[in-house]
Amino acid sequence: MLCKRIIACLDVVNGKVVKGTKFRDHKILGDSIELAQRYRDQGVDELVFYDITASCENRRVHEFWIDSMARFLDIPFCVAGGIRSRDDARLILNAGADKISINSPALENPGLISELVQEFGQQCVVVGIDSRRVHNTFMVYSHTGSELTTKNTAKSTVEWAKEVQTLGAGEIVLNCMDSDGVGKGYDIEQLIAVRQQTTIPLIASGGAKTAMDFVRAFREAKVDGCLAAGAFHRNELCIPDLKAFLIKEDIGVRI
Repeated sequence: MLCKRIIACLDVVNGKVVKGTKFRDHKILGDSIELAQRYRDQGVDELVFYDITASCENRRVHEFWIDSMARFLDIPFCVAGGIRSRDDARLILNAGADKISINSPALENPGLISELVQEFGQQCVVVGIDSRRVHNTFMVYSHTGSELTTKNTAKSTVEWAKEVQTLGAGEIVLNCMDSDGVGKGYDIEQLIAVRQQTTIPLIASGGAKTAMDFVRAFREAKVDGCLAAGAFHRNELCIPDLKAFLIKEDIGVRI
């Protein structure tokens, strides 16, 4: 059985790592290079960098910034931010990223997922889904980097996840917006709903604060990886201690 992955997320604005609550009220928590080095040294399995304002500002994450990261990172890392074409993706991957992640651009043009898979391979194409509960269902939101641009797409989260899989995506990161930054654990119900309808790797995002939050996501929702941001940035969770706890709970992780 494949090991479960621990992923540190860095939401980046102008080279600085920020963190908000429910995708709002972002505060600067550190320098992107310094935090990336810290998590690499602590033994994180992967890093993901989100240029969170790229899509809502109608631009692409800059490849020069990615190149600066690639020069010292020796672990896999994924980059997201306004990637709207094969040319955009090629620049990001050639700059040193191992994976690219698309979110709002995929909603604007679902065929982009298949185009990227055909060009670069399924293993490096990730689709992020920003989702929140609306009445008794889960709905997809787009352009979530700014409160002024965020909008409900009227797409069902579960149905969109199924479509993403059909289009060939190699992985889904489910960002549960209502849990983001709250520190009450992952949205297990929502993760289970998506897990039951998909077979590709699923990454939990939003709400982690304690080691047991990771255990619940792995055991109950059967996710393949857990992503966290604020709990790592604020030193509420230390990655070596987290992995030791998971091993004691019989969760297979890399050491």
